[in-house]
Amino acid sequence: MKAISPRKICFITGTRADFGIMSRLMKDLSQVEGVTLQIVATNMHLSARHGMTVDEITAEGLHVDERVEMDLSGDDRRSTVKSMSQCLGGMADALDRLKPDICVILGDRYEMLAAASAAMIMGVPVAHLYGGEITEGAYDDSIRHAITKLSRIHFTSTEEYRRRIIAMGEDPSTVYRVGALGADNIASMSVMTLGELEESLGMSLSDEFLLATFHPVTLEPGQAAAQTRALLEALQERLGQTKVLFTMPNSDSEGDTVASLIAAWAQRHPGCVKAVASLGRARYYSALRHCMAVVGNSSSGLTEAPSMGVPTLNIGNRQRGRAQGATIVNCEATRGDISAGLDMVMSREMRDRCRRNPDNPYAFHGTLEAIMKVLLSTPLPLPAFKPFYDVAW
Repeated sequence: MKAISPRKICFITGTRADFGIMSRLMKDLSQVEGVTLQIVATNMHLSARHGMTVDEITAEGLHVDERVEMDLSGDDRRSTVKSMSQCLGGMADALDRLKPDICVILGDRYEMLAAASAAMIMGVPVAHLYGGEITEGAYDDSIRHAITKLSRIHFTSTEEYRRRIIAMGEDPSTVYRVGALGADNIASMSVMTLGELEESLGMSLSDEFLLATFHPVTLEPGQAAAQTRALLEALQERLGQTKVLFTMPNSDSEGDTVASLIAAWAQRHPGCVKAVASLGRARYYSALRHCMAVVGNSSSGLTEAPSMGVPTLNIGNRQRGRAQGATIVNCEATRGDISAGLDMVMSREMRDRCRRNPDNPYAFHGTLEAIMKVLLSTPLPLPAFKPFYDVAW
């Protein structure tokens, strides 16, 4: 593929998760004649407490053009809003210096709302990955829809989500159903052997371990500690049967509370539990390949784990409303419900069924190529005004 005209394509990334999903797309675009790849790193990427994952970007051979600092020292909603304002100002400066022709952002986090707002005001069209989805337990749900209205090009993971964006007034010719990059990446990703993964972690796992990630549910303030304890107590009952590899939560409100509880629990069980700020893309996909099940409330359990044929225990309301296949078991965020759910996903019967029949509604043939085609063939610059598309009733 070749760009129809020279263009500067700027990716804005704030977490290990969105970079891991977009990194292959970034690399492929960087090789295209006529494309100048730009990367702006912000939020958790620049936080030592969250693994300083900007280093993972450069380790992939990519250049970070701008770093937009955010104060992540607070753990409450007021602190989140203040860090958003810091991100907004930093993005204005970064975009002014880089002068991209188009920005690419993924997801629904608060720093992406700041980035999309800055880009829109500064006249830089936004291509948004994965609008139209529903996550009833998080304020990310509202943020995602707000980013949709700030964006000019839309990539959705399912046809249902494509129709939802059109119902929000977006022109159908700008909304593309492409599937999930995470699921697409798995098909092309070479993973570590179990031994290599264990060596990199400094821990023996065997193939009987759980891969866990638990984030605070931002529309349930004050519940993070109780929900995290319920998960840890349910896992505690099974430490004789399995080991647990935890990836730490995002920088959301009450995220520090969740992280502190997980870290303390891991320290009490050094031979059975490992808590890692960030696994990085290669180790995370390798852990997905070798684990017996995914546990927690990360979107990865719904969008990526099914392609590995791995069952997922999806806890609580954070992902409620998101499309899911038959490899997913849902439970409430209580010790009893989590315990019953663990019995299901750890059972040999379910594990064998998921391996034989992986069911992923986000899988779509040629996801990366479809996204690249749009980014390279869309005539730029876009008209300044975006008309509202009225659906016929």
